[in-house]
Amino acid sequence: MREVVILIPEIEPEQNVEIEVSINGKKRTINYKVELLNWEKNEVPPKDKVTVLRHFISEKEKDWELVEIGAPDNGNIPLMFRKKQIAV
Repeated sequence: MREVVILIPEIEPEQNVEIEVSINGKKRTINYKVELLNWEKNEVPPKDKVTVLRHFISEKEKDWELVEIGAPDNGNIPLMFRKKQIAV
């Protein structure tokens, strides 16, 4: 199993979450961030939303990976990113 679901308190967009875990006695810190993509601000027609979403994600720093696309709310799409772990 590679993933474990941990419920965290509601966070505001554009904030980072740092979670420290211990696996077989070895501590690791995992970083997450949530960003909002606003459809209404960008005046995106329905047929172009996937293209805009792909472009938004591709412009992110390469050391972050998309892990979840949330449900739309008030014209915003929440996107959760996880900082890539460097293999030791």
